Amino acid sequence: MKSRIFATTLLAVLAAASAARAETAVSIGISGWTGFAPLTLAKEAGIFKKNGLDVTIKKIPQASRHLALASGDIQCAATTVETWVVWNANGVASTQIFQMDKSHGADGMVVRPDVAKIADLKGKTIAASTPGTSPYFFLSYILKKNGLSLKDVKVVNMEPGPAAQAFVAGQNDAAMTYEPYLSTVRAAPDKGKIIATTLDYPAVMDTFGCTPAFLKDNPAAAKAFAASYFEALELIKKEPEKSYGIMGADVKQSAEAFAGSAKHLEWQDKAANKKFFEGEFKTFTADAADLLLETGVIKAKPDLEKLADTSFIE
Repeated sequence: MKSRIFATTLLAVLAAASAARAETAVSIGISGWTGFAPLTLAKEAGIFKKNGLDVTIKKIPQASRHLALASGDIQCAATTVETWVVWNANGVASTQIFQMDKSHGADGMVVRPDVAKIADLKGKTIAASTPGTSPYFFLSYILKKNGLSLKDVKVVNMEPGPAAQAFVAGQNDAAMTYEPYLSTVRAAPDKGKIIATTLDYPAVMDTFGCTPAFLKDNPAAAKAFAASYFEALELIKKEPEKSYGIMGADVKQSAEAFAGSAKHLEWQDKAANKKFFEGEFKTFTADAADLLLETGVIKAKPDLEKLADTSFIE
């Protein structure tokens, strides 16, 4: 009798332990952008798994990431702040839950040697990703600050990687790109120069978010995502060489090269998140929505008050 009771108790304990270890399966969409790399580190270093997440990372161009979110192919994604405005304005409900990074020179515009100032780009051909993406928005932002508009230039739609490669190969008068691809141009000064970056125009900042349905059904998983991201940042501080090696390998860079790319951005810890969402986030989102409306990327503004929920940051 005692052995039967012991066996039953043991099974119950094992079942409870198994349930405690159960992982929430979730797919997330990102790109090869340097700022998103801590998510890759969290997966490869076992941080997601430790925190109860079974994460599948899918590399999806920003131009189509919202389609994957809408179809259910992914449940969460990383992208720029203004892109969430576009997605929600176009009917793809999604909510930001924590900030990942701020670009400090990691996004930029490259031009031919004979272009002395932004105004010289009038009538020129510029490679940039499609409307609704960060490079396209950043282009419109820079042009407006210099008295021009998208109507004053010819935009050729190319993703950041191909745009940088094509520029170095002699195509187009200018291009919008970001790290690690911006370093392609840094390494080829004879082909052109970087005329503007986010050091001049601080308009690129990234956040992580999910569909409202996922957040409602998996609040613990949402908290685990935020916690895992911050843990990954701590790992970078404690073991930089190892961390840069893992993150660099994902974008075919050496640890040293990746560290070089990462110098041009600032990953945001928990304290930085709190400060950001209480101030700059609201101001920038409102300004971005106005510009997106002005350039015709969106037809109407979504409810800006519902674009973020920071309750998952603990």
